[in-house]
Amino acid sequence: MAYIEWRGGTCRVVWNTRKKDERGKWIYDQKGGFTDEAEAKKYGLDREAEIRNDAYYSRRDGAITVGEYAKTWVDTLDVGHLRDKAIRSMLRLYVLPRWEDTAVADITPTIYRAWKKQLKALPNVGEKYGEEILTVFSMLMDDVVDDELRKSSPVPKGRKQRRGRYKKKPRERKREMRIADVHQLACNALDFWGLDGFVFVWTMATTGMRPAELYALRRAYCHPAWPASDPLDDPEEEDREERHAEDVERYGPTLMPAVRVQWQHQREGGKLKQFPPKYESVRTLVLPPFLAELLELQLASHDGEYVFRSIRGGLLANANFTYHYWRPIADGRPASEKFERVRLGQKQTVAPHRPVPAIPATSYAGKRLYLLRHGHKEWIDEAGGEHSRIAVETRMGHEVAGVEGLYSNVTTAMERRMMDSLQERFKRFARETVWEMATTSPSPLPDGLAAWWNRQVTATEGSN
Repeated sequence: MAYIEWRGGTCRVVWNTRKKDERGKWIYDQKGGFTDEAEAKKYGLDREAEIRNDAYYSRRDGAITVGEYAKTWVDTLDVGHLRDKAIRSMLRLYVLPRWEDTAVADITPTIYRAWKKQLKALPNVGEKYGEEILTVFSMLMDDVVDDELRKSSPVPKGRKQRRGRYKKKPRERKREMRIADVHQLACNALDFWGLDGFVFVWTMATTGMRPAELYALRRAYCHPAWPASDPLDDPEEEDREERHAEDVERYGPTLMPAVRVQWQHQREGGKLKQFPPKYESVRTLVLPPFLAELLELQLASHDGEYVFRSIRGGLLANANFTYHYWRPIADGRPASEKFERVRLGQKQTVAPHRPVPAIPATSYAGKRLYLLRHGHKEWIDEAGGEHSRIAVETRMGHEVAGVEGLYSNVTTAMERRMMDSLQERFKRFARETVWEMATTSPSPLPDGLAAWWNRQVTATEGSN
């Protein structure tokens, strides 16, 4: 039963929490500052009612600060290494500077809303990143509730979350991905990077692979060697032997050419490592014949392990791809010029070690590389009912939720229709296009590239 103790001009109420400490003694909680004994008694009886209904949290426990709680909390998260790094960064830069010394029980919805408004007003916090920070804080407070350190989260949920003025979320303006624009990007990549660049652009636009998946694409997982060359090197793939046997029956140069998306390159602790694709979306992607031939040319041009090499022949994942590759290819750049230097006290006029011709700007100037993946989704969506939703989402590396995803399966016929529709799109383009191979290139090109284009044009003759 709660009881009252007077101290000077105020009283406090004390109640038994019905919990025992490590010595087996009852733990009591209290609240002081009352001037009315009846009011104090009522407060204590309300807390005892909460204890009986399992709705009570201790003010002593709620006094733990956000900083103290976060030290342990962040280590309990079971997420990928990139997400773990991002969460720790958001805690360090935005959450802890505001809440580190605040008791978890003292954060009210009003104080939270004020912080949310201040956070989104920061010049270096965009709309999307701001939402990510708030999501991390919401996760933290949800776990505070689960640990019985407070009754409920101060972060509004459901309809309460939408309180305030309606503000439409900004959406990136996209332009329809035209195959002529992709070809211009590929030609720019040919001049700037070489055959690797030309095939890289077409592969991303025609398969929808993520950049990190392309960086890590190995010869053993690529047409024409795959699936016979599959190293089965993922120990987490429990049914890999069975999957491989089915792949051999379904894919291959004489069946359906395909690549296997098994890995991606990411950095962890500053070191480049091999990880499963995002969302563990390992998948097989059938290739239209024109791309299959391009990949054959690409692999015949070198004997390296990885399909796409950097300009100097190293790992593509080690490069700052957006800045050093994508921006010149998409934005264009002037031709390389001779420059002057002083060596051994003498002025010299020197030609660039790797001369590059003038590269024109494209419709992707200033835009993201990832839009090629988005554009691939457009291409396969344009076929409408020809492609099932399960085939489209699986190709993009997404899971279809619910019963539809549980019961559906991607069949050989679905993949063949997708392969044929992509080939037909390219054939229409080849019929209407006159293209000459660039006269200069930063790396030697096999003679087969011009022959490849001529074969594509010839294949369109007589077709409607």
